[in-house]
Amino acid sequence: MADLQGQNSKEQIQQLNEALEGGQSSTFENLLSELFPPDIALFLESSPPKIRNTVWELIEIEQQGEVLQYLSDEVRQNFIDNMQPQELADVVSEMDTDDAVDILEDLSESLSSQVLKRLDEQNRSQIEQALSYPEDTAGGLMNIDTILIRPRVSVEVVLRYLRIRGELPENTDQLYVVNSSDKLIGSVSISSILTNPPETPVLELIEEHNHTIPVDMTAAEVAQIFQRHDLVTAPVTDENGKLLGRITIDDVVDVIVEEADHSLLSMARLDEYEDTFGSITKTAKRRAIWLGINLLTVILAALVIGLFEGTIAKVTLLAALLPIVPSMGGIAGTQTLTLVIRGMSLGHISEGNKSYLLKKELAVSIINGVLWALVVASLVYFFAAYKNVTVSHWHLAVTIGGAMLFNLVTGVLFGALLPMILKKMDIDPAIAGGVILTTVTDVAGFFALLGLATYFFG
Repeated sequence: MADLQGQNSKEQIQQLNEALEGGQSSTFENLLSELFPPDIALFLESSPPKIRNTVWELIEIEQQGEVLQYLSDEVRQNFIDNMQPQELADVVSEMDTDDAVDILEDLSESLSSQVLKRLDEQNRSQIEQALSYPEDTAGGLMNIDTILIRPRVSVEVVLRYLRIRGELPENTDQLYVVNSSDKLIGSVSISSILTNPPETPVLELIEEHNHTIPVDMTAAEVAQIFQRHDLVTAPVTDENGKLLGRITIDDVVDVIVEEADHSLLSMARLDEYEDTFGSITKTAKRRAIWLGINLLTVILAALVIGLFEGTIAKVTLLAALLPIVPSMGGIAGTQTLTLVIRGMSLGHISEGNKSYLLKKELAVSIINGVLWALVVASLVYFFAAYKNVTVSHWHLAVTIGGAMLFNLVTGVLFGALLPMILKKMDIDPAIAGGVILTTVTDVAGFFALLGLATYFFG
């Protein structure tokens, strides 16, 4: 059998699928046993539910915990729902604290309590401490498995301690130096410990920490700091400077991926944990909610059009022009909305620069509004003249041009303001902003176009 370790995940999954489709159960099991946990997780997420359950039964119990860590929340939850408290306790006890917390946070309070009772005292204490912090904060991300050293010991003492310990926590690039009260003094890199003479005091090697993470900092802000300063790990402290744990790059990558998924799927009103091969019933239910909301906004726009039925009957060309104005306003508003949401997620927008941003977007909307209003007005004027439309060609051109300018400015202003307003109301602008903006530009566009037409043509 070929060695799969040097092959990429796509090739491995392809071979697994071929063995599964061909009914080669022994070959499938052999291939599965040689996969690493992240690749098994990828295969499970790429398979329909029935196949997932079959494959899960073939995974060794000792390996199931590792696989769970790499699964998306929804897929992982399906497996957890079928596990007994003792099975979950066995899985959780082998995990890093931050990964164990991710599992327990998805359980009901009753089941989580049962699992915790089955853990040894040390594990339970560490996990309960981590669970006390909100999921989307530095406290929820951090791992408390951290190596602490005192400032007055020598390099030789540190090396002896590390040899006795026998194993370093994953992604350890720094040893944290604390005083007798566990307050963070600074850190010493592993390379400094390895390259300095044994008699060197740790005190001489300490580097002050410029990137200490407060325990209540949001996960998004943590990710920005890691990205900006190319960090591998960072210490987490409380308000008194006491070292609580550390955050590692693998957890930050998860946050970045989740943020990216959220941004992408929110544009389609989908949850970032949407399972590609999930239950038909669950998927239909989730999507039906937003389809229903969208239907209500369309009905509202239709009611506005109905108010001007008489005007449309007099100037039938208006029916052909109706889609243009809300469409242009919607696109302009969406551009601004996307830009502002991105700026907020990256921490670019603050109270000090909001007014400049609004002025800039207003100026851009006026320039583009005047430009495209003139273009469309000119086209409509010549088209009306070519078709010998009975109403004033100038009035028709002014109607479409004025409505377009108004709706472009309206769309951009709402696109800039909505994310800020929704954020203050604790509503996710990535999900709700698009729906509200579309409603505003549709209603405003139709009202402006048909209102001007009614003014000019009665």
